[in-house]
Amino acid sequence: MLDKKILEKAFTTMATAKAMATLYEDNFKIVSKYVHATSRGHEAIQIAMAMQLLPQDYAFPYYRDDAMMLGIGMQPYDLMLQLMAKKDDPFSGGRTYYCHPSLKDADKPKIPHQSSATGMQAIPATGAAMGFWYKENIGIQDTTQEKPIVVCSLGDASVTEGEIAEALQMAALKQLPILYLVQDNGWDISANAAETRAQNAFEYAKGFHGIEAISIDGANFTESYLAVQKVVKTIREERRPFLVHAKVPLLNHHTSGVRMEWYRDDLEEAKSRDPYPVLIQQLKDKGFSDSQINEIEKNAIAKVKADFEKAQLAEDPTPEDLFTHDFAPTPITEEVGERNPEREDKVVMVDCALFAVEELMKKHKECLLYGQDVGGRLGGVFREAATLAQKFGDERVFNTPIQEAFIVGSTVGMSAVGLKPIVEVQFADYIWPGLNQLFTEVSRSCYLSNGKWPVSMILRVPIGAYGSGGPYHSSSVESVLTNIRGIKIAYPSNGADLKGLLKAAYYDPNPVVILEHKGLYWSKVKGTDAARVNEPSEDYILPFGKANIVQEIWEQETEETITVITYGMGVHWALNASEKIKNQVEIIDLRTLYPLDTETIFKSVKKAKKCLVVTEEPTNNSFARSLAGLIQENCFKYLDAPVMVIGSENMPAIPLNSTLEFTMIPNVDKVRLKIEELLKY
Repeated sequence: MLDKKILEKAFTTMATAKAMATLYEDNFKIVSKYVHATSRGHEAIQIAMAMQLLPQDYAFPYYRDDAMMLGIGMQPYDLMLQLMAKKDDPFSGGRTYYCHPSLKDADKPKIPHQSSATGMQAIPATGAAMGFWYKENIGIQDTTQEKPIVVCSLGDASVTEGEIAEALQMAALKQLPILYLVQDNGWDISANAAETRAQNAFEYAKGFHGIEAISIDGANFTESYLAVQKVVKTIREERRPFLVHAKVPLLNHHTSGVRMEWYRDDLEEAKSRDPYPVLIQQLKDKGFSDSQINEIEKNAIAKVKADFEKAQLAEDPTPEDLFTHDFAPTPITEEVGERNPEREDKVVMVDCALFAVEELMKKHKECLLYGQDVGGRLGGVFREAATLAQKFGDERVFNTPIQEAFIVGSTVGMSAVGLKPIVEVQFADYIWPGLNQLFTEVSRSCYLSNGKWPVSMILRVPIGAYGSGGPYHSSSVESVLTNIRGIKIAYPSNGADLKGLLKAAYYDPNPVVILEHKGLYWSKVKGTDAARVNEPSEDYILPFGKANIVQEIWEQETEETITVITYGMGVHWALNASEKIKNQVEIIDLRTLYPLDTETIFKSVKKAKKCLVVTEEPTNNSFARSLAGLIQENCFKYLDAPVMVIGSENMPAIPLNSTLEFTMIPNVDKVRLKIEELLKY
């Protein structure tokens, strides 16, 4: 039997959670403006878990965990501010759903933001546990007496997601200090376990060697508390992963918008497993009287009612509140350091990046690099990480499995525990499995946590067509990425820019994607010698949002002039295409696609009166077309011709055959002809 104080605290929390669910149902017309779910049926295991957590721990709850939130010390009023999307909602400032917490209070477990997408929190949570693993392995000391753990809370239906497998694989492989708490109520929405799951989470976890799993009655508070207490103690001491499969009933609607009476045929059976009367009996067995229990219930109902009335009167966000916290402020606003020092030899672009990462890792223990094949045996398929594992160790530079979702999404947790991960997707063509995490978790974390949890990470992406790479090693993907708000995107054309932007990205608290053209890495493509540079100094930093005028002209009165707006390989096509008419062609290298230096672009276009946007992507529905529209909209009265775009042919993929590849993508001759066409317009 448990101590009376533990049982009393648990019942006070459970009575509060039950009172909230009842009040929401009784006031459905008021609270149904926004969707919500409650913990009814799940309270015992949630409270048992919450009572084990310490301020140094990290928790990744899911949308049914309001009893867990109460258990860590949140008040009904706090949750109700989010229920009604109020300005002072402590989690998101009214931006996201009920029980989508993000918390950074000193006296409570830390809760990074996560989305509504089921199971998506498993990878960021595992990333946080990997962050603790990393810090402990390289000697970044934690000052707390008891070592921190990570708890990832999931519904059993979400365990069928593929990304759960990626998370469990890494937790087992690295032996990470994480507890996966799976609350199994037998349903997802209207589909039950029999029709959607070949096995439950306990059975599934058995396939991941190195994860210890237990299955418990999650509706029994005493059993839940004792089981979780033992598991948590083991994780704190032995630093290895566990999965707790807790069987619970769902006693309320899936959400307020999907009512249980529409499809459920097991409601009476579910009510028979209600954890509430079970805990009351455990209180009585410990000597609590009916009057004591009634007093706790009465106080909980009164507290909930008072908080609800207060929350209804709370202030709503203002229109101006929409425009805050899309990004955290960056300290990097000016170009510093020596860009072009005297050197004996020029350096290829890939080495500029390698040296930048090496300098960062020497200076900052928080900096680490991981991805596919970047470890000591190969050092990256483009040798972009060569020698780094040997210099810094296998804990700081390591291979991951083929798991683009994990590579991208784990940075959320890594960043949350104070690290700065540099990760790599091996080819742009392989970024697609990682887009779910990049879009739902990485890009929105700062905004939806109301500025509490920006994700500080760098994602390096080799991109572009080079050397007959064929349909799976040649793609350009910037148009997809530029449609993800909340990330910064660089696309440098030379080694100096790549090094300076990498340094800026490191000191930027926001997520950064750096697109690195494979054809520029070693300047093996004819006409790309300008990508080689005198390596900038170690302190060289180039801020985002500053385009470069790589070829400048004066305003002409007698000759036609043109501005070419481009980036990456397009810069070299434009330089070579305009070699004989340099006085007529200004070339703007964007360097970063977001933020975009519209001031430099518009000023150049207004001066030259004509504009060509050059991209390697197919042009239909592309970033380049969007940019052309933006230029036309802002510079229309200065233009002597429509803004034109040249890019690859609008075909589904880049073929392997070199003749077909050459026909598909732009080149110097194609760009020259387009410039001449526009000059004659």
